[in-house]
Formats: sequence, C-alpha cells, structure tokens
Amino acid sequence: MDKIAVLIPCFNEEQTIAKVVGDARKTLPEAVVYVYDNNCTDGTARLAEEQGAIVRREYRQGKGNVIRRMFREIDAECYLMLDGDDTYPLDCAREMADRVLEHGADMVVGDRLSSTYFQENKRLFHNFGNSLMRTGINSLFRADIKDIMTGYRALSYEFVKTFPVFSQGFEIETEMTIHAVNYNMQVENVVVEYRDRPDGSMSKLNTYSDGLRVIRKMVQLYRNYRPLHFFGAFCVLLVVLALLIMIPILSEYLRSGLVPRFPTLIVCGFMVLAGIQSFFAGIILEVMAAKDKRDFEYRLMRTSAEKRRKKADDR
Repeated sequence: MDKIAVLIPCFNEEQTIAKVVGDARKTLPEAVVYVYDNNCTDGTARLAEEQGAIVRREYRQGKGNVIRRMFREIDAECYLMLDGDDTYPLDCAREMADRVLEHGADMVVGDRLSSTYFQENKRLFHNFGNSLMRTGINSLFRADIKDIMTGYRALSYEFVKTFPVFSQGFEIETEMTIHAVNYNMQVENVVVEYRDRPDGSMSKLNTYSDGLRVIRKMVQLYRNYRPLHFFGAFCVLLVVLALLIMIPILSEYLRSGLVPRFPTLIVCGFMVLAGIQSFFAGIILEVMAAKDKRDFEYRLMRTSAEKRRKKADDR
C-alpha cells in the first residue's frame, strides 16, 4: 500500500503533463505518481514516463471511467487527485495530504472559488456554473462545500474503497461531493490558487452538454438520497395546483349549489391523489435510504479493518 498516491487522469495534456508530474514528485517525494492515459493521441504518456510517473491506460472515454479504474487498481493511505493541465499549483498538496493522514479527513476539497478562479478563468459560463452548483448542492444537502466542481482533492482509503462510481464524464466531481455529504464523511476545504490553462492547452469540458449532465446528476442524487424531500415537493406542488384550479369551482358551488365544470373537478381530484401517492412513495424510499446509510456504516468499518490489515502486512 502506498503512503500517498498522486492520481492524474489525462487526455491529450502533452503541453503540461511533464511539469505537473515533476512538481508532484518534488512537492511529495514519498508519493507514487500515477498518470492514466485516456486514449491520448499525443505524447502525454511518454512525457509522463520520462518524468518518473507510472502510466496506465483506460480505454473507455470519460473522466468518470478513468477515476473508476484508478480507485479500483490503487491502494494508498491518501490519494491526491488533480488534473494534468497545470491549473492547480502543488504548494497546497502537503497540507491537503496531511489533512487526510493526520486529521482523519475523508475528503479535502481544493477550493478554487475562494481564491483566484473568477479572475483567472476566462469562460463566463464556467464561472456561473460553478457558482450555481455550489449554491444548489449546499442548499439541497445542507452542506458547506466551497468548490463542488474542483478536480483537486485529497481522499482517504475509506472514501475511495466505499465510493461506487457511476458517472462516466465530468459529473464525477458532483457525485463524489454529494456522496461524502450524504454519508456524513469528514470533508474539509483548503483554499488553493488557480491559474488558467496556458495558451494552446484546450479544456475538454463542454460548457453546455457537460453542464446539463452535471445538473441532471445533482437532481438524480437528490432524488436518491433525499427521496422524502424530492417527492414531498411534488406532492405539495400537485395539491396546491389542484386547490388553485378548484377555487372557482368551489366558489360557484357555495354561491349557487351547482358544479359548473365536472371534468376540471375530476382532474383536480386525480392531481390530489397523485400528490398523496407521491408523498407515500417518498416515505417508503426514505426508509430504504435510511437502511442504505446503516449498511454503509458497516461497509465503512470493514474497509477500515481492511486498511489496518494491509498496513500491518506492509510492515
């Protein structure tokens, strides 16, 4: 088991990967640096190997697929994950790793948004999207995560080995963040400097299509992890809408004793029934979500025991 594993997913980062690997080895000399080649068509893999990184490959395209492979194959007490585009300085890497190794943090978030991100990032809608996701997730899940979409994180062995990766693309950071918050794992924030990509280095993130995937992932996880809130909101919406539509009908009935629009009244009745059904579906799913949390605690304890065994075997 490695003490610290530096994980760098890469797709055509020839311009910056040598510097990123070199900086990681200089800052964390005891760490093992892993670069995962996600079907690069340039010299990324060769340059990483020349700098002393262990290069492996993931043939399914997408950052989520790469991270799934990384988490499956590598055992370490602390995982430091960053991008290969040289947008994250490594001067905070030691502090982030120590938060995991010495303070027991499960996830340390490299917070770009509290430093230079909005000045350095030239893509307006990326800035808006990051702010939107931070506000949305912190509001829905009652959390205090400073940067939801950052690719700069330090992770514990327990987090990595109990985190089921379902995302295939850039929505993976959203999934990781909500997973940690939902299962009450120890999350800490470290403010990091951010610098925009150098000239000639192109982002692989599509502002609109990937942005929609991220929003869809947030809504999906909210439905899965907070089902009573999710379906309860539908219940309130349907019942309130039905009552608003029924007001003219009830007024006419109270005034004249006649029901003027029977079809509308029937539709309103079905809307109320659908709302009640949604509420009870939320209750049932909430019980299942509570059981999942209990089962997760058992998995977490088994994973911690497994980590202790592996550390003892290494000695």
